[in-house]
Amino acid sequence: MGIGGSIFLIALGAIFAFAVEFELGWLDISVVGWVLMIAGVVGLIMTSWFWNRRRTVVTTPVAERRVVPTQDARVVEEYREVRRPGQPR
Repeated sequence: MGIGGSIFLIALGAIFAFAVEFELGWLDISVVGWVLMIAGVVGLIMTSWFWNRRRTVVTTPVAERRVVPTQDARVVEEYREVRRPGQPR
């Protein structure tokens, strides 16, 4: 459930709890409204918690290969790997 769904549940629950006066005999609409509002608040808290825990990890390192000739006609390959700061190794 996202932020929009949570806000929708809170709004629908508030309408049922405070604005609608209707009973079905065995079902009290204001209790249903309170349950929907609580579910919306819990969903909003969980969504914000997951958004704060989310981290962007780039898993493709940038690698450069260069061929460096030496004086005695040997070819040496140089390999250098560049990582962004804060990335796990």
